[in-house]
Amino acid sequence: MSSKEALLRFAKTLAGHYSNFEQSQDNPKDFAHINIYFRPLPWETLKGPGFYSEQSYDHDPWSPYRQGIHRLQQIQDIFVVENFGFADALRLAGSGQRPELLRSLKVESLTPRCGCDMHFHEVETGCYRGEVEPGHKCLVPRDGQWTYLISEVDVDSTTWVSRDRGFDPETHAQKWGSEHGPLKFKRVTSLGDSLNLDWLR
Repeated sequence: MSSKEALLRFAKTLAGHYSNFEQSQDNPKDFAHINIYFRPLPWETLKGPGFYSEQSYDHDPWSPYRQGIHRLQQIQDIFVVENFGFADALRLAGSGQRPELLRSLKVESLTPRCGCDMHFHEVETGCYRGEVEPGHKCLVPRDGQWTYLISEVDVDSTTWVSRDRGFDPETHAQKWGSEHGPLKFKRVTSLGDSLNLDWLR
């Protein structure tokens, strides 16, 4: 398999709508019902392969608590998902379900989220493990202080398992994150069926 074919397979695996409905039903006290969307962008948007991502509580899909624009590249055996913020995030809220809203994205407003790219490796055929790039540089404000993010994702054709935690940059003590283990999502819909090698050009 060529490197482009490997990158395409990873992109198709990433692209989807995921829900932790079962986890939230089994343990509603500890886990809210959350949806994740990883929606491919047209090649023309970033002049390369890219995604819009969104995470929201199921009861409030138009107020996502996390949004991002991502450019995809491969460096040796690492699949790099670059991370960008953007202006008018509210205008794009709900684009996971309504991709036509992405037409209002102003590409010139994209700003790199320094230190926050995700690095994925293929650990088994079709199974990928990702972590925030090394260096503890992905800073996230929480309760009036800066914390660095440790984010871990395992994704394959049917599941998405993620765990986010924040740590004090000085003491490295954990300040926030799930006390009840990782979030466990199942793929509801694939959003990568139309992707092909031309999208990677």
